[in-house]
Amino acid sequence: MSGHSKWANIQHRKGRQDAKKAKFFTKAAKDIILAAKAGGGNPEDNAGLRLAIQKAKAVNLPKDRIDNAIKKGTGELAGGDILEILYEGYGPGGVAMLVDVATDNKNRVVAEIRHAFSKHGGNLAENGSVSYLFAKKGVITFDKTKYTEDQLMEVGLEAGAEDIVDDDDTFTVHTEPGDFMTVQQAFTDAGMEFESAEFGQVAATLVPVDVATAKKVMNLFDALEDNDDVQKVYLNADFPDEAFEDE
Repeated sequence: MSGHSKWANIQHRKGRQDAKKAKFFTKAAKDIILAAKAGGGNPEDNAGLRLAIQKAKAVNLPKDRIDNAIKKGTGELAGGDILEILYEGYGPGGVAMLVDVATDNKNRVVAEIRHAFSKHGGNLAENGSVSYLFAKKGVITFDKTKYTEDQLMEVGLEAGAEDIVDDDDTFTVHTEPGDFMTVQQAFTDAGMEFESAEFGQVAATLVPVDVATAKKVMNLFDALEDNDDVQKVYLNADFPDEAFEDE
């Protein structure tokens, strides 16, 4: 089991808050469009689409919008011309950041991302200069008040989970991408309800930062997350509890 990660838990809490916002519908629909575009419109044959639909339902995206997003992804409806781009950069204190973007206007969004970094004490970086510090993983989170570490390990590790991380009020299970659906199904079959399940970029190591730097990084994080084309922001900082007393 990996060590404690305050940042992962803060990011998870912010994700739950974002799910209450109307703009999260747009992000969920884009996930479906991209998944259908990549693997077809049948969720039974497209694990990525199944996951995208699951996430969309979790935030109550209406069924007609789910169906339309699938059709846009397969080309049956207009509006599926969306690019998926991963921008790399450094925030205050040299914190490494990845910005996952889905957009129909690359020129506009890169200018907006660059402006956000510049305004908040960071800078965009060349491709490959940051991404090597992260690895794509399946990420499944559980409420710590419902399950123990031993319960999660018994089911998850047997199904192929790679790691379990203590994130304050949640446990986070990491898997290799190819094992993600199998591990998720194992928890479902065991009657264990997870809070979220998705693919994400997991930092190989977390870099401790002080309170002042943490607040600056979070300002940049918020500015990036406020962009409708930004799907997710990842970073490799580990923040002190004092930085989030007001969260």
